[in-house]
Amino acid sequence: MEARNSAGSVLTLPLQDISDGYTLRNIDGLDPVKAVIVSSSYANRDGAEYESARRDPRNIVMDIGFEPDWVNSTVKALRDNLYKWFMTKRYVELRFYEDDGLVVSIVGRVESNDSPRFTSDPDAKISIVCFLPDFIGMTNELISGNSVSDGTEAVTNYVGTSETGFLFTLNLNRDISGFALYQRGDDGVQYELDFAADLLNGDVLKISTEVGNKYATLTRAGVDTPILYGISPSAPWLTLTPGVNNLRLLISGSPIPYTIAYTDKYGAL
Repeated sequence: MEARNSAGSVLTLPLQDISDGYTLRNIDGLDPVKAVIVSSSYANRDGAEYESARRDPRNIVMDIGFEPDWVNSTVKALRDNLYKWFMTKRYVELRFYEDDGLVVSIVGRVESNDSPRFTSDPDAKISIVCFLPDFIGMTNELISGNSVSDGTEAVTNYVGTSETGFLFTLNLNRDISGFALYQRGDDGVQYELDFAADLLNGDVLKISTEVGNKYATLTRAGVDTPILYGISPSAPWLTLTPGVNNLRLLISGSPIPYTIAYTDKYGAL
């Protein structure tokens, strides 16, 4: 595991390695975050009806032991050094490196840092609140395809365990007045994003469905303008769901190239 502060300084905490004076004894908070389920009950019917669900922020708690050599380091020096990354209320990014090559990142704020002074086994118990609960992959993934005028679908396998938004980019090679983008996951449910606006040859349309960063922009003759009005008010903001995703960009006429860029999200490690 690595910790990075707002200045970009890196603290490396490998397992079973005390060469830097620290031993990472335990990490809690890597399991799936508890979901808050909202339902409605009815007076004349047993049970309840599911309405929605969300997840709370993630709380990561680490136990870091101090292993001074008493020549170049002391317990106090090791404790003081940790404050560069784990001072309360400060921003910190954690990166996890797994044996299978997966590298993920999560950011949060330090809630507490408790380090008893008078003990024979000195350590620091650090609590970090991560307001977005997913671990984010460190590489950007890219899907390239072309529009179709029939029911042909492009199949992609999303390896993340949490759904993820994406950046859809359409590079116009002819004039069109609209399109429909479809997504269907393993559950068989199909979602449709409808777009209606005049687009010209040479235009570049970008639609972001990422939570907290949703937008639609049109680049024409080097000028960017918002074009959110082109998206149907009833259209869902599509996401990629864990497993197989079937995508289809429906535009009548000759094919138009598009790309979908995203990062993998993991609900647990």
